[in-house]
Amino acid sequence: MSQPGERAPAASLGLLDATMVGIGAMIGAGIFVLTGLATELAGPAAIVAFALNGGVTTFTALSYAELAAAIPRNGGGYAYVREVFSAPVAFVMGWTRWFTYMIAGALYALGFSSNFVEFVHLYGVTLPGPPVAYALLAVVVLVALNALSTEASGGAETAITLVKIAILGLFVVLGLPVARGAEFDPLFPNGALAVLPAMGLTFIAFQGYDLIATVTEEVENPTVNIPRAILLSVVVTVVVYLFVVFVAIGTLGPERLAAAGETAVAQAAEGFMPSLPVLGTGAAIIAFGAVFSTISALNAVVIGSSRVAFAMGRERQLPAVLGRLHHRYGTPFVGVLASAAVMLVAVLVVPIGTVGKLASLFSLLGFTIVNVAVFRLRRQQPDLRRPFQVPFYPVTPALGIVCNLLLGLFIDAETWALAVGWLVLGGVVYLLLARSGRTDEGRPEPTAAAEATVADPEPIDLDADVDEETA
Repeated sequence: MSQPGERAPAASLGLLDATMVGIGAMIGAGIFVLTGLATELAGPAAIVAFALNGGVTTFTALSYAELAAAIPRNGGGYAYVREVFSAPVAFVMGWTRWFTYMIAGALYALGFSSNFVEFVHLYGVTLPGPPVAYALLAVVVLVALNALSTEASGGAETAITLVKIAILGLFVVLGLPVARGAEFDPLFPNGALAVLPAMGLTFIAFQGYDLIATVTEEVENPTVNIPRAILLSVVVTVVVYLFVVFVAIGTLGPERLAAAGETAVAQAAEGFMPSLPVLGTGAAIIAFGAVFSTISALNAVVIGSSRVAFAMGRERQLPAVLGRLHHRYGTPFVGVLASAAVMLVAVLVVPIGTVGKLASLFSLLGFTIVNVAVFRLRRQQPDLRRPFQVPFYPVTPALGIVCNLLLGLFIDAETWALAVGWLVLGGVVYLLLARSGRTDEGRPEPTAAAEATVADPEPIDLDADVDEETA
């Protein structure tokens, strides 16, 4: 919560902007590069893997929606865990979510650079310098945008995401008339159990709706719009994925799609998409879509990671400077820069493949804790106003817990060992802050019942100091 004399975030994002943050983060390069790889594992049943992952992620999305409506504060899962668990548990949640978003940013930046280089190469242009240079440039540009204006970064996210949805929509509209249902017979050529590893591979493509909750205080009427944005982003993403996978398999066939690997969707597009002015062939159009997908996903995690740092700094679980807004721009300026620094280092030196799996593991564990938080908050504060409630409680969050833990079992032992190492490092940071007296130890726990039941605040003037606590 804001401390006396500190500024509060301004509500400058609408429902569309908030929804696009989630869609932009979820529809990244995953649907372009994972469709062929999933088909290699499960055959035509890859579409079943995508559908089941959509169901699994919906359980947790509903939990996020309830918690966001009841606890309208920036920080997402960290803010909710901070409300119902002890300070050390909340720190672990925030520490891992911050890490996950920052590493995802490195992954998206590298994905953008490779897709961008490939896209311009289709037109006979060879860019100077190594591809990593363009990854670094993308991070720097988006960090500058986010540091200077939340409204501008949110508007950019909306525009970029609408473009890539339009490109995938074109792929679906042109491909559906020529897709062959016979390509799905038999549906399980590799056995029904082959769907499970395909689910583990593609689950990362369903992460991102949680980023919406990290900007809660910057969204107009958050108790209504945040749950709507979370659920809308999941529904739109799942529908888009299922149509894209159906068209890809139905037009290229499962064997050829599997052989195409990471370029499967582009190769499928070559078979039925006409050449367009400026953009060119179907493969070029899909490459163009992949460029937009990765850049929007990168922008979304820059937004989300900085807000987790801001929330933890405001709660004194990281240095307090991270929890302050810039006096002129009204953005979590230091939080944006700190998150960007880690992204830039990760782009240069981190083994991205391994850390990508680590980010997936931390997401699964974080989603598990968020579902547990729904149970604890209902028990601890039964009279708390909940504008949105999880349907079929307690079955829905229980299924979220079980499914996330089961998917975590498909993560290899090396990744689990690295996760423990990062947690140990976090423990050291927490103890050092505690010894210096800079943590929130000894401060009263935040009270959601007192904060979340007040009316949503009026839009905040960025040029005025706000001395009151945020809703």
